[in-house]
Parts: sequence; C-alpha cells; structure tokens
Amino acid sequence: MNRFLIFSMFFLPLFSCRNINRHEPIMNELATPFLLQGDTSVFYLSDYVVDFRLADSVIFPGNCYAQKQNDSVFLIIKSGNVPPLSAISVFKGNYKEEIPVFNREKQKVVISYRGPEKFRFLKVIGSMNYWNRTNQGMTFNNGVWEQEFELAPGTYEYLFFSDSKEFADPENPLKIGNNSVLKVGKFLPEELPFIETRSFTKSTIELVTNQPLEIVMALWQNSPITAKTNGNSVQIEIPSVAKKSSGRSFIRLYAANTNGLSNDILIPLENGQVVSNSTEILRTDKHSMMMYFLMVDRFFNGDTANDKPVPDPEILPIANYFGGDLAGVNQKISEGYFANLGINTLWLSPISQNPGGAFGLWQTPRSKFSGYHGYWPVSNIQIDYRFGNPEILRKLIESAHAQNTNVLLDYVAHHVHQEHPVYVQNPGWATDLYLPDGSLNTERWDDYRLTTWFDVFLPTLDLSRKEIVDALVDSAVFWLTEYGIDGFRHDATKHIDELYWRTLTQRIRKLSAGKPFYQIGETYGSPLLINSYISTGMLDGQFDFNVYDNAVACFALDGENFDRLKTTLSESWRFYGYHNLMGYISGNQDRARFISYAGGAVSFSEDAKLAGWNRNITVGDSVSYNKLAMLHAFNFTIPGIPVIYYGDEIGMPGGNDPDNRRLMKFENLDPREETLKKTVQKLVGIRKSSMALLYGQSKILLANNTFLAYTRNYFNERVLVVFNKSRKEQKFEIELPADSKKLKPEFGSTVTTKNNKLAIGLKPLSFDIIYY
Repeated sequence: MNRFLIFSMFFLPLFSCRNINRHEPIMNELATPFLLQGDTSVFYLSDYVVDFRLADSVIFPGNCYAQKQNDSVFLIIKSGNVPPLSAISVFKGNYKEEIPVFNREKQKVVISYRGPEKFRFLKVIGSMNYWNRTNQGMTFNNGVWEQEFELAPGTYEYLFFSDSKEFADPENPLKIGNNSVLKVGKFLPEELPFIETRSFTKSTIELVTNQPLEIVMALWQNSPITAKTNGNSVQIEIPSVAKKSSGRSFIRLYAANTNGLSNDILIPLENGQVVSNSTEILRTDKHSMMMYFLMVDRFFNGDTANDKPVPDPEILPIANYFGGDLAGVNQKISEGYFANLGINTLWLSPISQNPGGAFGLWQTPRSKFSGYHGYWPVSNIQIDYRFGNPEILRKLIESAHAQNTNVLLDYVAHHVHQEHPVYVQNPGWATDLYLPDGSLNTERWDDYRLTTWFDVFLPTLDLSRKEIVDALVDSAVFWLTEYGIDGFRHDATKHIDELYWRTLTQRIRKLSAGKPFYQIGETYGSPLLINSYISTGMLDGQFDFNVYDNAVACFALDGENFDRLKTTLSESWRFYGYHNLMGYISGNQDRARFISYAGGAVSFSEDAKLAGWNRNITVGDSVSYNKLAMLHAFNFTIPGIPVIYYGDEIGMPGGNDPDNRRLMKFENLDPREETLKKTVQKLVGIRKSSMALLYGQSKILLANNTFLAYTRNYFNERVLVVFNKSRKEQKFEIELPADSKKLKPEFGSTVTTKNNKLAIGLKPLSFDIIYY
C-alpha cells in the first residue's frame, strides 16, 4: 500500500490561505471510475480534486509511484496484481473519499493469417490499436503471419491491412458489417455478476445479486459507506450525513467476483431519502436529459433582416445560408414546439462568426461552400451576424430556462479558419500542413489524429502547447460566464490533446461553483479510445457511434441479427457504465438520414453524399416510419442521453451532407409524419415519468433475428422493452415473473402471464414498453 503526501509536492503557501472543514467534500463531482489500461496507467489527481487544499494524502493499495509536473499531481499505476475492483483513497486528515478503480485482467491473443497471397508487409488494424496503420505489424514465420496482443475481455473489430488494401480475416466467421470480430474472455452480462435494487426504507437499501460477490464498494457521493452481504443479498445503510444533507445526492455501488465486474448501481437521493417518483427529477439531473440537436441555419428563419447568403455564384443553394437564426429558435421555444415534444435539452450548432466567402469544392455537381454550418470559425466569441446578436442569444437561453430546458452550445476548438486572427497573427500556433515525407497532413484521422488538418483552409491548432490551450479555454468559458449556457458539445474530440480537455474542465468546475454543466464529445473509434476522454476531469460522455452504427443496421435492414446490437451495447455498458451519460442519436449532420436507409431510398453500399447531391432522396418504402419509430424507442429506453436530430421526429429524408441538412418542416405534415411525431412525444413522456428508464438496471433477455427484449428495473418499477423487426405479426414467450395486475403495454401489444412466463404478441415492425 502506497500513501503519498500531497503537500510535499507543493509550496506551503497553498495551504496557508484558509481553514478547511475536514468534512467539506474533497471532490465536488461524483468520481468516475478509473480504468487501468495496459501495464501502466497514469492517474491525474487534478481530474478529481480541483482544490488541493482540500486533500493532504492519497492511498492506492497497489504498485504505483507519484510524480508532479507543473501544477499536476499524478500516479503511475502498474496493473499487475491489482484486483478487478479497488479504490484510490483521498484524505483530508481522517476524512476519506474514494475513486473506484477497475482492472480487467488481460489475456494474450494471437491473430494469424495463412492465406496464399504474398505481401511486403501485413498489419492488424482494429479497435485494439485504434485502427492505427502505422503499428509495428505482423511477423512472418514458416508461411504464417502473426501478431500478438494483450487484451482485456470484450469484443474487438479488426481487418488486415497491406499495400493500401484492407480485408477481413477469411478464417474468422464472426463479422460486424465488413469487419472481423474477435471475442476475448467473459464480458457478456449473463456471464458476470448482476445486481438489482429490491426495496428501501428511510435507513436502508436492499439489493439482490445473481452470483455471490467477493468485493463490494458502496459510496454516498464519494464517501465509503457500509454495505453488508449475505449470500445473494446486499444491504446498504444510508449514512446519517446523507439524511442531514439537502438537495440531490447519490448512492452508488460497484462489485466484483472471479468472473469480473458487476453492473453498477446509481440511486438518487433527495434530502437524504431515496427518490422513487420522477416528479422529483430536475433538468439539472444529467441522467434525465433528453436532447434535441438543431442546425441553426436550417431550422427556422425568425429575422429576415439578417439573411445574408454568400454572394458567390459558385456556391449552389444547398451549400449556402438558408436564413435560419437564433430568433427563429427562440420563436419556436416561445411557441412551445420543444415543450410539446417534451425534450428538456437543446443542442445548438456552432454560432460563432464564420467567413464571408466561399471555400472547399465538390466536383459533381460543382459547388463551393459557405460556412452556414458554423464549423469554420473566424472568431471564437463573436456571434455570427447571420444568426443574431448577444441580446437574442440571452433571450433564447432565458426562454429555454423558463421552460426547464437546458441549452448546450456546439464549440469548435480543434481548428480555425485561415482568416481567423489567431492564425493570421500566430501561424506558428498551427500544426504542420505537410508531413516529413512531403504528403499533405489532411484527413489523416487515425495515424496523425492529433495534428491532421480537416482541409487546407482549416489550420489545426497545436493544443499540446499550454499557451494555445489557455487562449482557447478563455474563449470557451466566455460562453459560460457571459451567457450562462448549460453545457458544450465538443467537435472532433479525439483530434485534440488531453491537455485542453483537462484545462477546460478544471476552469469550468471552478467557475460553475457546483452547478451541473454537461460536456459531450464526438469521437469515432474504439470504446477504449472513446472512454479515454471520459472522466470527472474531462468529459461527461461522448456520442456512442458504435451502438448507433449497429442499431441503424439492425433496425433498417431486415436480415441483420439483433445479437450484433446486443454485443455492442454490452461492450458500451462495460466501458462507459450501466448509468452512462453517452449520447444515443437518431442521426446527425454527418450521416444520411436513417429513414432513407430504412426505406431503401439510399443504399448502404453507395456513397450517400454523392447520392444526396445527384438525385432527390425520399423516404422510400413507407415501412421506414415504423423502423425509425423503433430506433427512437431503443434510444429512449436504454441508459444514456437520447438525442433527436432535427426532423427525425417526423421522418425527414435525405442523403449525406448537405442533403441531410434540409430546412426543417413544421407545417403540412402528412399522416405518417404526424403519427411518428406523436409516437416520439409519447416516448419522451414515458422516459420522463419513469425512474426505471432514468436510473434502472439494464438486462438483455433476448436478441435474435426477429426479437430484441431487455428490462429496466428500479425497485418496484419494472419495465420490459420488446421489438419485433419482422414484417409479420409475431408471438413469443419470455421467462419473466410478472404481476398480472401490473401488466401495462404502452403501445397496444397483447401480453399475458402464466407460470413465470410472459406471452407477448407484437405487430409487424413494432415495439412496446411493458410495465410488469
């Protein structure tokens, strides 16, 4: 066991400013679990402790050592001989808080290739190495190519790469899309310990588990509390300090045995009592967020006086400004559009000033582009005159808050436009446009992900340098201090150095003074890469594109098996937690509209961007409305933050960018659009009113070619979610004890119970949410 004295790493004046109440919280946010990665992991104490005067020592019961660099204290932790669940303890005197530490034991795995082809080199690229084409590669011996990995339990997608050619493993029958799939160890929920909430009183909480537990960690906020195990039951005592507290707090539980880590438990308290009624949940409770993403220019024109499209004949109308603005968004807030839909969080596309000219080039048909989307900043703090001004933004936020709605702003830190003064005056702040071999460093998403430019007119800022980070952070927090926004959506997260994320989040936590502030990032990649940016000291969550891609395939394509979605969803829960704050989208500005894929108007095998430019993309087969309703139902019933991309509530069609950014449709909806919108409204209402869907435990019961079924349970509120993806009415049974008096299908399926089995009848291409 190692104990490190924090004050020995700092000058004495840090501790001479004030007296500290020893029971004052050391960490002002719930401490996210720290995941050990590889043989050695770096733990940044500043991710969790904002004010080092609140702590004097740290203990970790494993092989580690401490270092100090500038103002950061961090531990170098060796993962050998560390149990699957342990804790980093932070002290102030005798007062202790804990940070859960997860360690998933690695296994040696060899991937081999025995094909007849001859290669100069051969590499494995996949989620185990961030799809990095510059990795060391495979070795060739006795006619066999081999590469060894040490991998934690889970699923890993991969391909072989050689001479610019990518191909799947011909000897591996497991596939997700075109990628080969490697399964390592125990990772599926049915193989691991599973814990459920059973009952509660004013003083205790009872839980039940399917397997005996060997390690149990219970926390109130971040303080360890008593948890007693007896066979397959667990009893938690609500501490007296919780009963004396006011407002929101949380009890958490983590556990493990020889099979691995269990699901986590999250129980909200109000004034020290278990919250059992959703009416006590606030918009500031992050797990209650239901998000609506709109592109400001394409939503609604509320002020024609600021309509100023770029006057360049080389820009086709679809790539120019349409006239949507902040006044239009505010008008729709005032008219009750979002309140009637039921969502409680708005995500606005970037609104900072973009250039006045034309840039970029699309060849077929030939067109340049304006900056209507907002992702080419020439200022980081000035509102684009085509969108409005500070006064209208303040009105918008005030109107939203009056309707208990959060406002998130899309913020671009990775790059600036070449006309941005920061680049004009400091060209040395950008990374190199050309690589040492003379090739362009553009769109090198994986091998040069921290330095690549997105285009030749969009310089990437070198955010590994503190002076540049500080300047960008100053601009970001301006939106918080000046306008009182409730969070950020961050563009291009994986392309930005962690120094920026840590610096920004520390500043926000100091400025927000305990007020919840939500940050979500955008990263395409493996769960390991995505999760590396999620912690108390960086981001709350990221968009889960891996689940989205598999959900799109399963709900859009008749032949896809739900087992594919089960595997990916289980992987996400394992990495991000069973009560994560990830974003689960219906679509976004970079993908063709789901409904056009589902209806066959766009093929998965074609270039959806090219299709959107060159033909009129429609909904296609009208069954796509049912399929989109299923996707919405899935997003609104799994853990995480459901996100509606504007227009998906009515089924707007489209190819990829810019065809997926059509002007929002508010009037003259046809019956199918009206029906879908009402379904979405009902789904939002169900989630809002259900503690099980907000904080319940999740368990997948069935996943095959036709059916997907899972439960969300929170004490005595139990919910079963079922899907039938076939084009025929289907009946099936699930072993699930149920109270016939409580059976309540929300969407009209037939349900009966007998001998601890539920018999369910579902219409073609349908779903239901059943209380049981």
